[in-house]
Order: sequence, then C-alpha cells, then structure tokens
Amino acid sequence: MPRKNPSEALRAICYGQDMTEPPAPSARRGAVIFDRDGVLNHEVGFAHRPDQITWIPGALSAVKAVNDAGLFAFVATNQSGVARGLYTEADVVTLHAWMNGQLAEVGAHIDAFVYSPYHPEAPLDAYRRDSDCRKPGPGLIRRLLADWPVDPGRVCLIGDRETDMAAARAAGIEGVLFTGGDLGETVAPVIARLTA
Repeated sequence: MPRKNPSEALRAICYGQDMTEPPAPSARRGAVIFDRDGVLNHEVGFAHRPDQITWIPGALSAVKAVNDAGLFAFVATNQSGVARGLYTEADVVTLHAWMNGQLAEVGAHIDAFVYSPYHPEAPLDAYRRDSDCRKPGPGLIRRLLADWPVDPGRVCLIGDRETDMAAARAAGIEGVLFTGGDLGETVAPVIARLTA
C-alpha cells in the first residue's frame, strides 16, 4: 500500500528520513519516540559524524526491546547545527543511516528518523524560522502520527530536556524524562504500559 503523505503544512515545515516503509493503516500499534542526543547517544554538541557517537548504556538493547514488543521505534531530534552552517542535511541523513546500521548488528532498528534543521536565529537564511517542528513545538511528533499507522493513545516520547517534555504535552502524548544511567531501565516500564 502506498505510504500516506503528510499534510502540505507539515510537508512545508518538517524534514525527515523514513528508514522503512510504513505498514498498512489497519496495523496500528504503539510507538516510542526517542530524542537522539542525550538519550540514544551522549551529548557532545552538534554531533554529525559517526566518530562523534558514543551510545548511551543500554541504548541498543532498549531499541531492540521496543522492536521486539511490536512497537514502532522513532527518533525526533532538533538539528540546529544545519541552521548554523556546521553541517548539512545530508550529514544528518548519513549519520542516521549509520546509526541504523549499528542497531542492525544487534537485530534492532529505528523505523523513522525525523528532524528539524531550523533555528529562529540561524545565520543561514534558508533555515531561519521559528518552526513548529523545532521542539518544544509538536510538529515532528505530529508528522510521525500523520505518516505512520500509530495508535495515538499508546505513544511515549523519551527525552532528556524540558523542551522534549513540552513537545510531548503539546502533541497530547506521554513524555518521560531520561536523567541518565541505563536507557533500558527507563524504557522497560514504558514498554509495559504501551503493551498492557
């Protein structure tokens, strides 16, 4: 079945890279949406190359646990380094493909990555805007809910900042703050709730 296209408004303000083809809309299921930097990988400031990625303890197995539970695994991330001219959207896409390759080595995968390259004070004109897809705006989450057959009552965003929690609230989904340690310990009760 052809994938559902996002609305024109979302298409105009959201960027992303789907790594797999969405299943049929009849197969609605829950989802865990991960923030990237500070949740899946350690925050180093504008990471955009594989050599800058150090996985958070338990991150790979946490994603696999989400996959094994029959839930979608998504990543929604602000990438203002694009707006600042530090790296390109192609760099973001390439890094996400590399991350999925690393995950594949343990039998895991991210179903879709979505990102916002915008910043309201960007030095690059093309990316200077106050976009709803930049967290704390809910646009990235709404894009995932529009593009994928997700049960909106069974979705949780795991992030490490208040902006992540604000985005979750604005989108009407659960938000869980990750404060460090083994990511699997944070994800396990989320999976239990979403699959109950």
